[in-house]
Amino acid sequence: MTNKPSRRGTGNSEIDDKLVELLDQLGAENNRDQLYEILATVSQMATHDIQRLDLKITNSALREMRTAFRIFGPYTDRPKVTMFGSARTLPSDPLYDQARRTAHLLANQGWMVVTGAGPGIMAAGLEGAGREKSMGINIRLPFEQSANEFIVSDPKLVTMKYFFTRKLMLIKESDGFVVLPGGFGTLDEGFELLTLVQTGKAEPTPIVLLDVPGGTYWKGWEEFIRTEVQGHGLVSPRDDVLFRITDSADEAAAEIIDFYRNYHSRRFVGDRLVLRLRNEPSGDEVAELDSQFRDISVRDGIVATEASPAEVTEGDELDKARIAFAFDRMSHARLRELIDAVNRLGSAPNQRMPARHYQEPQT
Repeated sequence: MTNKPSRRGTGNSEIDDKLVELLDQLGAENNRDQLYEILATVSQMATHDIQRLDLKITNSALREMRTAFRIFGPYTDRPKVTMFGSARTLPSDPLYDQARRTAHLLANQGWMVVTGAGPGIMAAGLEGAGREKSMGINIRLPFEQSANEFIVSDPKLVTMKYFFTRKLMLIKESDGFVVLPGGFGTLDEGFELLTLVQTGKAEPTPIVLLDVPGGTYWKGWEEFIRTEVQGHGLVSPRDDVLFRITDSADEAAAEIIDFYRNYHSRRFVGDRLVLRLRNEPSGDEVAELDSQFRDISVRDGIVATEASPAEVTEGDELDKARIAFAFDRMSHARLRELIDAVNRLGSAPNQRMPARHYQEPQT
């Protein structure tokens, strides 16, 4: 019998052994520890007096995520941008054309465009990208039932019951974000995205708040943030670097693409944060980065480094250059400034940045 792949079992050795046998029967070879813990959690739910509604929520959420993971799986190596915006924006509105043009620019650079698959800005993004480079995550609502014409009946469309699973996939799967003016839903998505990046629960990522020339939506939003939020000390003024406001489709697309000009991805190795780069920095460049950003390192500063044994074992981006430091895990705005500084060191063709937006630090 295969050894149990995790200590987080049910607490009942007989049941734990049966879960291992089930994994063997299913032919599960990869990520057995995670699959084992999922089965153990479900088994524990069966032994507690959990309300039926709670079980229905769990069941639907897990089923929806399984479907979404299956649909997105073949496109893991494709860079993706998620576009948020109002479902009420009409095709005659200049905002619609702004979203469509931005999506078209990114699609021409090899990016796929992900939206909520509904009307308005969501339709504009997929129209601009074209069906081949479009992905949609629809929500079932009484008044917005079907996906828009640019993604309906497409195999790259998934429909979900819950906003929280939909939002998870809209954020988890993408390497950049463009947010256009919208209502409560759009503001909710934008604020949650900023919260995840600000707190380090999501990977550093480019976030563009896009309007049309002469538009006041994001200017008014920025004034509110400055006077009512920053003004009362509720966020740091430095958090402004986590987003960029523009009224230019060209600038929006460039902000997304240029974020990965030299920076590739990051990974925790023990207590050190490793930044993987496309270009090898010189000794003087590393020293300059250390001088500018030593304040976010709890010891030793920023140094050039080789791939860790864990990265070598997993074959994890071994062709990339690396710098590393003991990150304080708090200064995420400064980390974004460090990435911007890294991107000024050199240039490289835009490539795929692995989607790691909800991944726990690795050792």
